[in-house]
Amino acid sequence: MANITKKVSWSSRADESGATGEGTPLLNGSEQPRHSRQDSLRGRPKEIPHNEKLLSLKFESLDYDNIENQLFLEEERRMSHMGFRCLEISRWVVCGLIGFLTGLIACFIDIVVEQLAGMKYQVVKENIEKFTEVGGLSISLILWAVFNSAFVMVGAIIVAYFEPIAAGSGIPQIKCYLNGVKIPRVVRLKTLVVKVCGVICSVVGGLAVGKEGPMIHSGAVVAAGVSQGRSTSLKRDFKIFEYFRRDTEKRDFVSAGAAAGVSAAFGAPVGGVLFSLEEGASFWNQMLTWRIFFASMISTFTLNFFLSIYHNNPGDLSNPGLINFGRFENESVAYNLYEIPLFIAMGAIGGLLGALFNVLNYWLTIFRIRYVHRPCLQVMEAMLVAAVTATVSFTMIYFSNDCQPLGPEHTEEYPLQLFCADGEYNSMATAFFNTPERSVRSLFHNQPGTYNPLTLGLFTLTYFFLACWTYGLAVSAGVFIPSLLIGAAWGRLFGILLASITTTGSTWAVPGKYALMGAAAQLGGIVRMTLSLTVIMVEATGNITYGLPIMLVLMTAKIVGDYFVEGLYDIHIKLQSVPFLHWEAPATSHWLTAREVMSSPVTCLNRIEKVGTIVDVLSNTSTNHNGFPVVVQVAGNDEPAKLCGLILRSQLIVLLKHKVFVELARSRLTHRKLQLKDFRDAYPRFPPIQSIHVSQDERECMMDLTEFMNATPYTVPQETSLPRVFKLFRALGLRHLVVVDDENRVVGLVTRKDLARYHLGKHGLEELQLAQT
Repeated sequence: MANITKKVSWSSRADESGATGEGTPLLNGSEQPRHSRQDSLRGRPKEIPHNEKLLSLKFESLDYDNIENQLFLEEERRMSHMGFRCLEISRWVVCGLIGFLTGLIACFIDIVVEQLAGMKYQVVKENIEKFTEVGGLSISLILWAVFNSAFVMVGAIIVAYFEPIAAGSGIPQIKCYLNGVKIPRVVRLKTLVVKVCGVICSVVGGLAVGKEGPMIHSGAVVAAGVSQGRSTSLKRDFKIFEYFRRDTEKRDFVSAGAAAGVSAAFGAPVGGVLFSLEEGASFWNQMLTWRIFFASMISTFTLNFFLSIYHNNPGDLSNPGLINFGRFENESVAYNLYEIPLFIAMGAIGGLLGALFNVLNYWLTIFRIRYVHRPCLQVMEAMLVAAVTATVSFTMIYFSNDCQPLGPEHTEEYPLQLFCADGEYNSMATAFFNTPERSVRSLFHNQPGTYNPLTLGLFTLTYFFLACWTYGLAVSAGVFIPSLLIGAAWGRLFGILLASITTTGSTWAVPGKYALMGAAAQLGGIVRMTLSLTVIMVEATGNITYGLPIMLVLMTAKIVGDYFVEGLYDIHIKLQSVPFLHWEAPATSHWLTAREVMSSPVTCLNRIEKVGTIVDVLSNTSTNHNGFPVVVQVAGNDEPAKLCGLILRSQLIVLLKHKVFVELARSRLTHRKLQLKDFRDAYPRFPPIQSIHVSQDERECMMDLTEFMNATPYTVPQETSLPRVFKLFRALGLRHLVVVDDENRVVGLVTRKDLARYHLGKHGLEELQLAQT
């Protein structure tokens, strides 16, 4: 039997079940006495908040399972065949709007970044050229640092003070949302505005970041807003798409938005679909695949079309994504069979470097959680990183003597001569004195000899630590492009070294080809994506020939990296204490049963319950208690009540708000029949119980829950193994799973947090702490 390390939380038990036990149940379902908890506390080290040893109770689950109550069934019976067809057409229309708006946002970001960065680099370039001959280059350094710090300060202020959830790329948060976790404010319009403005400031501010990752979050926010037909931030309800106001429909559209964001970022619609499938979706079907692919195609077409107009080439659709890798169509960049082991070796290097990146960023994030948690400190840190980045970049350019001839068809946007001879430019400046996207393309396609090995080595080392320091700042930024840039630099260096040690190296060891493989290896080693990233890279390069080597590189990087540490996104999800459910239950957990992992005892309600009892139950339980089994007692029978349904806190709130009481219905104060529209109008932010006024007379009324409860909730016997419970819970996107005995009596509830507590650690199966962080 596998060992299990028990890590017990001393906070009161509060989860999404109706469990009301104050203590934390042990594995056998009993509760630990209060005095033994206090004794155990002595000598325990103080835990930091939001770390991987905790499982936060502040995160609620989403209801990805339709509530099949009588109202739902009656609505379906009333709906005609044409009504269902109209709903299906509406889903396609919404997906088209998601793709169109996501493409427009990507176009806006790209144009604004290009204009502002161009102005900044032009001013700094002219200043450097002015002071190169007469001295005083320190003024140029100060100017560059001030420009960077000013832009980053603006971006950090709006994130730290107005919408902290907009920090980072947003990919971990969207992964959690699609996994079934409700992340507060993650899909608000305010979040989108801060995200867009913040990523512009971050990229223009010269940080080691990219604008592609945040597009996934932006697309998800667009999807959530458009599909609901209203905005909480604007306090506007447009009364359209009301039918889609439930978690099940919203999840599908957010999946489409995330895919549209990937498509707009990389010009990879198929890769976008696979990203949603691989990284987030908890449910999938064929029709959903088509709609997501449609949104992705519309997104990349919209970006392509408007950028062609911006570049004065209307109709020239040659800009499918924010980053353009360029086309690898030359026969000289094809690979040979004997190069595959070299690519696999590069994948192993990428896995090792990715693991090092993730470990360093993990400890840095721990430091930030402990000491840099105030908004003012977060803004100061972001400005410090911006100034240091500018200083390091300037220093590297200043001391570099890598001068290259400036050809008539040079691809450098801002060639900097500095101390080079006339007709030459500083090669180091090409890597630093540019946006990261342009630097990646230069490393892919510049002719052999453009960079010397020392330049690439120093750039890789410097940019690696800058990117590691930057990820996790209170700014909107992605890690995709920095990872690609780091990998492209050491990959090109790898190709140069191969060419130098082989007699025929010039014919097959093309630096650009190895830069591509290095970029894939580094990105795979950090984020650990395989399937979707392979397709994204193939679509972005426009060469299917590289499909196999890229896949081998990514798989090798993942295998090597996973041996040491998890992927970057998984690390940050754990550090936020999110109850994230992976695809499979932990290994060696078959001996655990539903009885041992469930929450108990459970607060149950009678099918016809007293209003005062319902109000007291909702008032005396935490807002984290969201599911209440409904039981029925057979008249004239002394047997315990048996399960007949399940009702949610949100449903009870709506019923109390509309005063759906039996006595009122029979009196002159008859009320209209409640419909699903009333529940959808309150979705997704239902009022708290404290805002519902119930008089003393109304407390004596009765409430019939028959029409509103889910009469067929999913149940499992108490002897069901943990993996079977996990598979049922995860595959169906459940929020609550009722555990019953042989007589169909409620013995407990399984929730997301009950399952997420268990993971395979160094000492076998371990149980995480539960804490109200």
